[in-house]
Amino acid sequence: MPQSSTRTARVEARLSPEALAIVKRAAELQGRSVSDFVVSAAQEAAQRTIEDAQVLRLAVEDQQALAAALLNPPEPNDALRRAAVAHRRLVISS
Repeated sequence: MPQSSTRTARVEARLSPEALAIVKRAAELQGRSVSDFVVSAAQEAAQRTIEDAQVLRLAVEDQQALAAALLNPPEPNDALRRAAVAHRRLVISS
């Protein structure tokens, strides 16, 4: 993930001595500063969180039900027909 060379914001955190020791050790192992390591780890965690929130995960049975509904959709009911007429009238005709 590309990092901007211009840093314009500051984030502060309080860590226990044990947590700081772990973060320092991990940063050393990667040859990075503690700050760079923490920023990179936070960005990666944030990206994963965002992707997890945007991806819909379905069980196999649900995947099969969705595929079946897409491949063989049911006939529209009265409510859907009325909604389509209203859509044409309100959106498409405007």
